[in-house]
Amino acid sequence: MDVGSRIRALRMARGLSLSELARLAGVGKATLSGLENGVRNPTLETLYAITAQLGVPLTAVLSAPEETPTVSGVAVGATLLEVFHDRDATYELYRMRVSPGPAQLSPAHQAGVTEHVTVFSGTLRAGPADAPLTAGPGGYLRWTSDVPHSYAAVGDEQVHAGLLLRYPRLSGKDN
Repeated sequence: MDVGSRIRALRMARGLSLSELARLAGVGKATLSGLENGVRNPTLETLYAITAQLGVPLTAVLSAPEETPTVSGVAVGATLLEVFHDRDATYELYRMRVSPGPAQLSPAHQAGVTEHVTVFSGTLRAGPADAPLTAGPGGYLRWTSDVPHSYAAVGDEQVHAGLLLRYPRLSGKDN
């Protein structure tokens, strides 16, 4: 099953029309239709906007973990390393790189999602769009990402980091 098919299945399981999910996620109906039909490639920002409205972690719509999916946005490229589940949450662990240049603005995740970043090289400015945090090599950032948040490399060096997302379990939702 591909990304578009997973999105369609989750949307239908929640009783949402294509138009309703597009409106809630802030993406065009034609864009969502193209994703579901496999004729458009989603950006990281679009996938996060859609999965937030579906109440699922990003990995719920990505390929099987053994395929090590990589997703990219304006500045961020992230490769899924592992998905962990426990009674209270689902965790996604990514190897992340942030390229110098424009910052990437990511939409809010569902309520209670937290992001944890360990910087290995470069300097990263990331976190809530209205109050980003900064860390260099060996530094750690944490924030609640149920608000718009951004990622930017500070200076000319690409940032290499580990990203852990924690999605709390929501009753009645698939995550």
